[in-house]
Amino acid sequence: MINRLYNILTTAVLLMVVAAGCTKKLDLTPTNDITADEVYKTPLGYKQALAKVYGAFALTGNTGGTGTPDISPEIISDEGNSDFLRLYWNLQELTTDEAAWTWPNDAGIQGLKEMSWSSDNAIVKGVYYRSMFQIAIANDFIRQSTPDKVSGRGITGNDAADIKKYHAEARFIRAYQYWVLMDLYANPPFADENTTIAVTVPDQIKRADLFKYIETELKAIEPDMAAPKANEYPRADQGAVWALLSRLYLNAKVYTGTERFTDAITYCNKIIGAGYTLNPKYRNLTVADNNLNTDENIFMIAYDAKYTQNWGGTTYLAHGPVGVPAATSGTSGSWTGLRHTQQFVALFPDPSGATDVRAQFYTPGQILEMKELYKQTDGYSSSKYRNLTHDGKPAPNADPNGNWADIDFPIFRLGEVYLTYAEAVLRNGTGGDATTALTYINALRKRAWDNKAGGEITAAQLNLNFILDERGRELYYEAQRRTDLVRFGKFTTDTYLWAWKGGAAAGKSVNDKYNVFPIPSIDLTSNPHLTQNTGY
Repeated sequence: MINRLYNILTTAVLLMVVAAGCTKKLDLTPTNDITADEVYKTPLGYKQALAKVYGAFALTGNTGGTGTPDISPEIISDEGNSDFLRLYWNLQELTTDEAAWTWPNDAGIQGLKEMSWSSDNAIVKGVYYRSMFQIAIANDFIRQSTPDKVSGRGITGNDAADIKKYHAEARFIRAYQYWVLMDLYANPPFADENTTIAVTVPDQIKRADLFKYIETELKAIEPDMAAPKANEYPRADQGAVWALLSRLYLNAKVYTGTERFTDAITYCNKIIGAGYTLNPKYRNLTVADNNLNTDENIFMIAYDAKYTQNWGGTTYLAHGPVGVPAATSGTSGSWTGLRHTQQFVALFPDPSGATDVRAQFYTPGQILEMKELYKQTDGYSSSKYRNLTHDGKPAPNADPNGNWADIDFPIFRLGEVYLTYAEAVLRNGTGGDATTALTYINALRKRAWDNKAGGEITAAQLNLNFILDERGRELYYEAQRRTDLVRFGKFTTDTYLWAWKGGAAAGKSVNDKYNVFPIPSIDLTSNPHLTQNTGY
């Protein structure tokens, strides 16, 4: 059940690490009166604590257990802006051709589209500390769920076996968040369950070393994870491990300087061989009952209008687009914020959606060209995220005021895996072939054309430029665009320009330092082990 994990969380009395705003406090000891032995004395206590680890993806605020006023005062003053997904999504999308935000006075917004951010940007700081917070609570769970700890508390048999799976899942979440930090910040501080609490100032880890750590962790936990599609929703399983490995290997040259495309294909094959299939309707992927899409979903952040009430997450993605009527978005109305550049719209030969149904643009009252960056009428809007069921009915846990969304967010789904397989084949990875790659791409295209004729491409059309464009069409607003553009060498260069890139209306190249974000200045001050990324 979609809300089960958060129901467990909200009824739990938990002991967890309280994150702080500087990395020297990445592993603080608790300061309340509840001890670890009380929290973890029963199997239910362990499951409640695991729910806290997962809940850090979607919950905000100090009482909700995932916020901290030290993250960034500008961000925490608006709890929605402290949600992991909203922060992460903004760095991955607002910096690219896919999205712009209307309101320049919102903390951290100015400088993202223009690629002129600094180490004091509120959103740059916010993602950094949110990821580290989830790592901190995962570390605590991991150290409390070792076999010695579990047996020492008298837990045995099936209960101990379940906790072994929980332990692996917490390691997966930690690995995912370290991947986020590696992708965005390259060389973050590092602490694991063995870091001495409240004593050790974390060392900085180099990007290539962090890549190896993530790879090793994922391979180590794979046998202990539930089989694909066999775990309680929305918990991670082997499919999630394989999906993160495939993404890790696809971007390996960026992270380490060494290509790993053959390994990317290997893990794509594992996922595809596990029985995942495309959902027949693209629209079903981002609606309020998309938790039912177990055919395509691999790992999701679950949002629920009853248990995850904040202004971030998919609430942001349903309300945010300019002009979309409440009856269409399934919300109380638009925040008149999110818009596409004309260059992104041009990826769709027919932006009406009459052919490629993925072109879910909302155009009434909008002009195509983004002549002004912060003008709400400039740029088409989007209706991709709708807080209605696949058949247009109210959301399962519909908020009567229309505020909160029930839409789950896809971190990994099969559509991405098909695209990864095809790209890795085109980049000369082995273990796959061009014919199969074309089959997978055309499966996406057939769905995009609602199984009507006209969408399929030929072998001659399948090239790397096509793949980048197809990833844009298939995965837009799913927080992947920046990573893709960096991998293709188009994020900072003049090989692809979009409106307001570099602060110019027509777009311009920027310094290559912007391929990664800076370490927040507060961490450089508080942790002498850290050095800033080159150029900042």
